[in-house]
Parts: sequence; C-alpha cells; structure tokens
Amino acid sequence: MFDLLSRFIAELRRVGLPVSLSEHVDAASAMEVISIGERETFKSVLAATLVKDSTYRDAFDTAFEVYFAGRQEGDLDLGPGGDSGTSPAGPERSEKEWSEDLVDALAEENEPALRDAARGAVERYAGFERGRPVGGAYYRYRTLRHLDLDAVTERLSALELIGPTDNELVEKLNRDEAERRVSHFEDLVDQAILERLVEDRGAEAVADSTRETLPEDVDVMHATRDELADLERALAPLSRKLASRLARRRRRRRRGPLDMRHTVRASLSTGGVPLDIKFRPPRPAKPDLVVLADISGSVASFARFTLHLVHAISEEFSKVRSFVFVDGVDEVTRFFAETDDPGVAAQRIATEADVVAFDGHSDYGRALERFVEMLGADVTRRTTVLILGDARSNYHPARPEFLADLRERVKAIYWLNPEPRGYWNSGDSVIALYEPHCEEVLECRTLRQLEEFVSSLP
Repeated sequence: MFDLLSRFIAELRRVGLPVSLSEHVDAASAMEVISIGERETFKSVLAATLVKDSTYRDAFDTAFEVYFAGRQEGDLDLGPGGDSGTSPAGPERSEKEWSEDLVDALAEENEPALRDAARGAVERYAGFERGRPVGGAYYRYRTLRHLDLDAVTERLSALELIGPTDNELVEKLNRDEAERRVSHFEDLVDQAILERLVEDRGAEAVADSTRETLPEDVDVMHATRDELADLERALAPLSRKLASRLARRRRRRRRGPLDMRHTVRASLSTGGVPLDIKFRPPRPAKPDLVVLADISGSVASFARFTLHLVHAISEEFSKVRSFVFVDGVDEVTRFFAETDDPGVAAQRIATEADVVAFDGHSDYGRALERFVEMLGADVTRRTTVLILGDARSNYHPARPEFLADLRERVKAIYWLNPEPRGYWNSGDSVIALYEPHCEEVLECRTLRQLEEFVSSLP
C-alpha cells in the first residue's frame, strides 16, 4: 500500500503539486490508522496532508480516483491487467428488473447496492475490449444510453422523496432530490469505468490521459472561460507568494562591498592572522519597472494577467508605470493608482484605455516610437522595461531603432512573448528584429512561467 501511495504522490508531483518529503511521511503515517475502505475519510485525510492550495483540489481528486479506483484494504497492485476490485454484473436480469432494483437502491440511498448497480451496468453495456485505446467518455456514452435515466428520475420523483406533492414548491424539491440522486449514480458509473480502465491499462497510463492541468500551467492564450476564471482566482495567492519571495531575497542581501579600513582595524589585534574581513552595509534598492503591453486580440488575456500580477506586487518596486497599445499608446498607471484591486484596474483598461489611433490593428513600430517619446527622460540605469506581446505587427514597419535607443538608457529590456517559440518569426512576426536589443526574449504562456520570470528579476 505504501508503494501505491508513493506512485500516487509521484503523479501529484508530475501534475505540479508541491509535495514535500515530510508531507509524504505524514500521509504514510495517516495510512497506518485510517482504512482505505473508509473512502471519503481516507481521501479527506490525504487531501488535508498533501494539498496546500484549493486551486489544486481538482487535480488531486482526479489523480486520487485513478490511483485508488475501487481500492479496498489489502489491494496492492495497480498494474495493467490487475484486479481493480470491480464486481461482476451478476446473473442476467431483464432491463425492467434491473431498472426496478436501481430505483429501489436510489430511493433507499443504498450506497453498496448503487456501486454494484453501476459496475453491473458498465459490465453489461459498456462493451469493454481489453487493450483498445478508447477513452472513458466513449464507454460512458455506451452505458448511459441504455439506462434511460430520465425515466428513472421520473419514477424516483413520483416516490415523493421530500414529502407529499401538495404544492409546486414540494413538487420541485422532490424533482431536484431525484435529479441529485441520479446524478450521483452517474458519478458511480464514471468511477466504475475508471476502475475497468485502470485494471486494463494500469494507473500510470490512465493518469496520463486524465491528468488535470493546474491553473498556473494553463496556456493563457487558449484558455476557456472557466480556466480564465480559475486563473483570476489563482492570481491573489500567487502575488502574495511572489511579494514574500522578492522581499525575502532582498533582505538576504546582507553582504555589501569589502570595507578595507574596517577590515584592517578589526585585524590589528591579531596582526592580520587570521584576517577578520569586514563589509560595508548593503543598501538593496528596489528597481523601477516600466511595462508596455499589447492588448489586441488573443494576447489581451496574457497582458491583463501580467499587468494584474505586476501591480499586485508593486510594493516590491520603487516605481511601476504601465502602458498599453494597439496602434496607439496610453499610459494606464492611473487606473491602478485609483483602486486597491488590480482586477478592477485591468477591467477599466479594457474599456477605457485610448489605444486605437488608426485602423485598430497592432503596429509595434508606431507603438515603440510613441512609447519612447512618452517616457522622455523619465528612465534611468535602474529602470527595467518589460514588453508583453507577440511582435506581430501586421506588416507595418518594425522600427527597432527606437528600442535600440531605449536600451542605451535603461538597465535592461525583457520581452515576454505568449506565443510558442516555434511560431516566432513566421508570417508578420518581427521578434527577430527586436531580440538584439533585449536582455532576454522569453516564451511566457502560463502563470508558472510568468512567476518564474518575475522571481528572477534582479
């Protein structure tokens, strides 16, 4: 069983959950006193031990269902072809008899009977073929289309699970309760299918095909609406973690340059043997940060999250200025100064920023010219410039000379490109013309990559 736990934790780490060695030991200790047969308690204890962030819970749940699918106390093997603990379908019964038994089990909320019914339905209708590379959705469809769960819901609702149907409210409550119980049965069918897949292919193979992506690993440019909402929720804890990390790193810079005068004085009593080296007190300075972000088309989401994150940790910089552009440029620092919520500021940028000067298509050359003009002399050798965009300029002149001029006056220029590196310099991409004038040009498509970059800022 401890080998099974180790494989489960290895999967969590592959997904991206930060599980330490001490947490692994804690989970193993918990397994000594909690039976795997107490499924929900067992799952809750592992989650409390191994999951540090609520945004990781979906990924944990998915991995748990794969590695502990149908497990009972004493089950040790999850390799291909092993026994997953599923029960056979039992003697052949007519569909009418089977449906009546299912309604009875649902009405009584008899969990063991419901699990047996789900496994029996999968055995009877899914049509599993060993070794066939078919996903669980296919087997789910084949199973549920034979069950007529709409009719089961109607029959269950007629049993008046909540109370006598003497008004519309109670009737609706009966209906909702029936739908809830049938939905739970569908979840048990999914579990039964997963058990069969694990039995056939092994947990590792199934985990590869069912693995949940953590919010910080979602490709921002191709995220769904739900994934974007998850990213939004992940930003607040990420910004706190980043701010703490940057502040801690700055505090640790305790050693300044060598102080020869104090070194000689401190070593007089020993004649310089041994030499007591002294250093000048460090004066760690916060850098200035200037951000220029393309907010056109598909890169707008990436720019929004980056601006949000940068201003959420703005206290770790001495000054932050933000500019956005399409074919016109507007400074949007004021939006962040007027609210404590970077999300509100990002929303105002989308609706109020004056970024369209001509045809509303990205023009990086014109934007860089205007950006350098707006900065004027308000940059120093302590200023770091961060440019966000895909460098697709719609075949307008690139004008890299403006970036070259800016590079001479600032500490560094970093370019974060949210496109895959393989797409760079194809079509209207002119990133190669800008790269020589940047400290680094980085592919940055996820919050994790963004976090790593911000953490590395000198």
